[in-house]
Amino acid sequence: MNSPTYRAGHVAVIGRPNVGKSTLVNALVGAKISITSNRPQTTRHRLLGIATFEQGQLLLVDTPGIHREQKKAMNRWMNRAARGALEGVDAALLVIEAGRWDDEDTLAYDALRATGVPVVLAVNQVDRTKDKTTLLPFLAKVSEGREFAAVHPVSALKRKGLEALVDSLLALVPEQPALYAEDEITDKSQRFLAGELVREQLMRLLGAELPYATTVEIERFVEDGQLLRIGAVVWVEREGQKAIVIGKGGERLRDIGTRAREQMERLFDRKVFLETWVRVREGWSDDEAALRTLGYHD
Repeated sequence: MNSPTYRAGHVAVIGRPNVGKSTLVNALVGAKISITSNRPQTTRHRLLGIATFEQGQLLLVDTPGIHREQKKAMNRWMNRAARGALEGVDAALLVIEAGRWDDEDTLAYDALRATGVPVVLAVNQVDRTKDKTTLLPFLAKVSEGREFAAVHPVSALKRKGLEALVDSLLALVPEQPALYAEDEITDKSQRFLAGELVREQLMRLLGAELPYATTVEIERFVEDGQLLRIGAVVWVEREGQKAIVIGKGGERLRDIGTRAREQMERLFDRKVFLETWVRVREGWSDDEAALRTLGYHD
């Protein structure tokens, strides 16, 4: 009897901001490697999630959301990162929100079709759809006139519908051995992930606008026996923003640090000593040179 064929390949995960791409990648990988929040544009970097299954391995390229507005260098950089993720992939996963298709979804779909790779549609957040009878007509509507290799209603948060989605994606990648070891979950370093976990708390705990004027740089990352000693700088663009991040008596910055440290300890499976500082660098988000020094590389 022949053993089942093993498949492995790259899949770009694309969609407009805030449709749950990172939550879906984390659910498929089985570990938190992409930060999440209810704010659009939480993801700023391309990040590889390695999802290994009995029948194959999916290398999921999580990307910033493609969006029309390109007001600042940061927005232009994120669009380049999202489009650059399409190079050399075997398939693409377009993630949309159940019950909604707008111009930015069309923009993402058109970018995928231009590459010629097969596209699987994941209709996410179906758990939020109160009237389930509207789902089938919606699936039919978004599929009309568009080429999808498969369409899957899923809930990344509740981990529903993921097995069938994995089967469809594995069918589109080459027959070959695994490209990464079974225990590897991302190509990013722990240092990078530490910075992202601090930035996640900035996205979650600050107001609607301020997180977009912040970024995080890890200045120190030292292994001290079983302890990780990490020093993180939160960069803002104005002195007034610095005061907001720190909060009254330093309370908000302590809260950000505590929550980020707990996430790090869970992900790295070891004790973490985290120090955080806030510094000002005017106009960093609209300065290509500043972006490069802060780790935003094409």
